[in-house]
Amino acid sequence: MQLFSAFCVFSALALQQVAAVTWYYLRFETPSGAYISSFSGNMVAPTLPGAGTYYLWPGLQPSDNAGVLQQVLDGRSGSWWIGSGWCCSDPDLSWGSGFNVNNGATIAFSNKVDSISDGTWATSLKSGSNSATGSFPLPTHPMNQAIFAIELYNVSWTFGALTFTDVVITANTSSTSWCTGGPYNYENAAVVSVSTPSATVSGGTTTCSISKVVLERPA
Repeated sequence: MQLFSAFCVFSALALQQVAAVTWYYLRFETPSGAYISSFSGNMVAPTLPGAGTYYLWPGLQPSDNAGVLQQVLDGRSGSWWIGSGWCCSDPDLSWGSGFNVNNGATIAFSNKVDSISDGTWATSLKSGSNSATGSFPLPTHPMNQAIFAIELYNVSWTFGALTFTDVVITANTSSTSWCTGGPYNYENAAVVSVSTPSATVSGGTTTCSISKVVLERPA
C-alpha cells in the first residue's frame, strides 16, 4: 500500500524516503468491497520536546491509496496544533479549522460519512473548551483503512508514548476478523500495546471497539 503523509507523499512499500521521514503506524483494514463509515476516539497529546516536524495523527485512507483524511497533531511551531485535512491529491480540499493543544491534553476526534455512495465526511475535534469541524466531499474515495500514525521529519521519537482511547470503527460488512485480528504494525517499527478489539454486528454493519491503542516507543 501507499501511505500518504500530512504534507507530502511517501510510498511505504517501496521504502522511498522523502525528506528523511521516519514512519511508525498501525492499520485496521476492512475486507475487499467493505468500507468504513465512521472512525472516532480520543488521542492524548504527548510532551512536545521542542519545535520540529512532528506529525501525529489518526486517519482514514481509501482503497486506491489516493490520499488520507486525517487529524494532525503538528509540532512545528514548538507547541501542538491540531486540525483536520485531506492530503495530498485530487480533490484539492481546504483544511478544516484547528486549535492549539497543551501537552497531556486529550483530544476527541470523529470522522463520519453521510453515506458511502455520496462520500462527504464530517470531522470534529474537541479538547476542553476548544473545538473544530470540517467537511470533506470525497465521493470517489471510499475509506477502507483506519490508521494511527507517527510521522517524523529529521526528528526522533523522544516524546514518549502516543495513546488513543475509546476507539470505535464502523464498516458496512458482517465480517469481524478485520477488527478482532488486531492492527497491522508497519515493519514492526514500533513497540505497541493494543487492547483486545471487540466486534458486534447489526444490520450488516460491524462496530469495532478498542479501549486503548498505544504506540509506546520505537522497536
